[in-house]
Amino acid sequence: MVDISVFGPYTYLVTELLWGVVAVALVSYADAWREAARTTLVLYPAAYVWDWYTLHVGVFEIPLRTGVDLLGIPVEEHIFMLLIPTMVVGAHETLAKVLDDPDDR
Repeated sequence: MVDISVFGPYTYLVTELLWGVVAVALVSYADAWREAARTTLVLYPAAYVWDWYTLHVGVFEIPLRTGVDLLGIPVEEHIFMLLIPTMVVGAHETLAKVLDDPDDR
């Protein structure tokens, strides 16, 4: 396995940015910006509460992060909560576009 901890406190942020490029590419290819934004906005509040709670009760910790917090949780977690629904919508809409056969209409 590749050791990406060479980025030190930026490790989590770097991996999110790399996966963010994938998410943006999927959403862009599928032209699903509105769907991704809507889904992310709907899921974000619940994800925030869940994340805040699990971090504060000690379910997990994030050692390779910048140390910058926003509204009580690491900035990387906010990015994560934006990234995941965007990637899911992007993957879903890309699959729909790729698998859509005009002869099936």
